[in-house]
Amino acid sequence: MIISEALPAVLAQIDADLNRNLERLFEFLRIQSVSTDPAYKDQCRMAAKFVADDLAGIGFETSIRPTPGHPVVVGKSRDNGGAGRAPRVLFYGHYDVQPVDPLDLWAEPPFSPRMVTQADGRRIIVARGACDDKGQLMTFVEACRAFKAVTGRLPLPVTMMIEGEEECGSNNLFGFVKDHADELRLDLALVCDTSMWDPATPMVTTSLRGLLYEEVRISCADRDLHSGLFGGAAQNPLRVLSRILAALHDESGRITIPGFYDGVHELPSDIRRQLASLDLTADDFLGSVGLKVPAGEKDRMLIEQIATRPTAEINGMIGGYTGEGAKTVIPAQATAKVSFRLVGNQDPQRISTAFRAFVRERLPPDAKAEFQNFGSGAATEIPFDHPALAKTRAALADEWGKPAVTVGEGGSIPIVGEFKRLLGMDTIMVGFALDDDRVHSPNEKYDLTSFHRGTRSWARVLAALAE
Repeated sequence: MIISEALPAVLAQIDADLNRNLERLFEFLRIQSVSTDPAYKDQCRMAAKFVADDLAGIGFETSIRPTPGHPVVVGKSRDNGGAGRAPRVLFYGHYDVQPVDPLDLWAEPPFSPRMVTQADGRRIIVARGACDDKGQLMTFVEACRAFKAVTGRLPLPVTMMIEGEEECGSNNLFGFVKDHADELRLDLALVCDTSMWDPATPMVTTSLRGLLYEEVRISCADRDLHSGLFGGAAQNPLRVLSRILAALHDESGRITIPGFYDGVHELPSDIRRQLASLDLTADDFLGSVGLKVPAGEKDRMLIEQIATRPTAEINGMIGGYTGEGAKTVIPAQATAKVSFRLVGNQDPQRISTAFRAFVRERLPPDAKAEFQNFGSGAATEIPFDHPALAKTRAALADEWGKPAVTVGEGGSIPIVGEFKRLLGMDTIMVGFALDDDRVHSPNEKYDLTSFHRGTRSWARVLAALAE
């Protein structure tokens, strides 16, 4: 059967099975798979078993692979969909969820999923994990189930890798991918842990910013000093550190570290026009948090500042006396934590070296600097002319009735970078989360439309990739 000819029947199957699909999702949501708390270890194992059993039920060869932490579920389609012509895809998701604290802010128990009709008429699924990532994960699974029910096979070869530690850093997944690289190195990766542009506009996330996190400690005197006795003569590390950090940006918002922008690409003109047409305003984005004026590079659109441009942010400063009341001291040390979001081909190690040199060059006499790194990862992006991107955008437009936006996201999904670095695979990132889904917060929700049409969207994407 030609996949495009079967697609209408597959979509009709998804519509007819919506209630059964919701029942499976609700059963999944009842499992308290909080990965950060050892008290929920057995629940995480139960969630892994749920995923493995469900995939086995639609014909996947499944296994629950142990790690030093929570297990990884691997499922492989038994049939060779696409008759050898279609790309072999690796789908990634996670079965673990965030802790539910503060519990008293939940309207109902967080692991008792329920359907709620909002004042605007939207029907939503409320539970911990409804969006992140159980609801999103199941949109892909249900699309596969519909294909199996209608055609007896998947339109292309699919391997699923579903982990249980995304919410606590995926610490064991990187080693797992490296150890099983030969098994997981396919043609294309798919990720459903991202969002829509708005409730009616689909989006393909084309890039994720990388991350470099540094701590710098400035030391001067060998102890805290009395500011009356030593003030005016002794070097103050807080003043030194403040001056250095203030020099990280110029008046235009541009980062001043030499070589920082090496590897940063300009967007193609058509993509830049598309971003401009989205008309994201400061009122739209900053108004909800009590701000008015974008503080990034002044020659860049707001949407570029938050999605496709690199950043340097001071996350915290510590030094001297910070307790109640007054204590007149010149501190011996001052510390700052600084993070950099990276784009394009920026090299985290080179930027770390350049940042440290930037600090050292500005140290006055009697001041010295020590550094510590808390993690780094390169940015990841898919070429705008990638054939799979064009097919995915067309499939999403068919489902939602409008062009799919292609936008970079400001955050990081570190494993996506590893797919490229270790496995040589590009990643298509399509998700159906909305800004008001309260991810990681009490009363997390997922729109019923996101779940239903997300499933239909994945069916269309799989069919498009298989053609």
